[in-house]
Amino acid sequence: MKKSISSDDAEDAFSGFPVVLATVGGEKDNIITLAMCHMFSFKPAYIGVGIAPRRFSYGLLRKSKDFAVNIPSRKMLKAVEICGSKSGREVDKFEAAGLIKEKAERISAPLIAECPVNIECIKVKEVEVGDHTWFIGEIVAARMDEGYDRYADMLLYWGDYRVIGDVVK
Repeated sequence: MKKSISSDDAEDAFSGFPVVLATVGGEKDNIITLAMCHMFSFKPAYIGVGIAPRRFSYGLLRKSKDFAVNIPSRKMLKAVEICGSKSGREVDKFEAAGLIKEKAERISAPLIAECPVNIECIKVKEVEVGDHTWFIGEIVAARMDEGYDRYADMLLYWGDYRVIGDVVK
């Protein structure tokens, strides 16, 4: 028999969300750590990131025509935490986290060299949903390190940072 649960408990029922480092250019290049990232379409290939309006990156993404989704590995946990705990209004997150900017192939937003996966997106839609806006972009270029193993390296967030099978913090 099932019992009624709260909306907070329903959110906790998910097994985890992928952690990504989204980058956006503009007046200031910035990185934001997100666990709200999802594919919205396979043909055409659309991916979206959900950002709360109070975040510095929100304003940058509203003004920008593009963004990148960079998938960090488990060995990047410290950088992920730095980019998720500091505001781009006050610090250069690339510098604070010791990350290297790379020029993208098709977009103006920078990529993160250390991330094993970089996905370049042209913004096609903004959808306000509750306390977040989803910025949906068409994937126009992507690259992945040879030997990348998403099952061993992709960070998930579910109360703690995890990889499949292990809690890493």
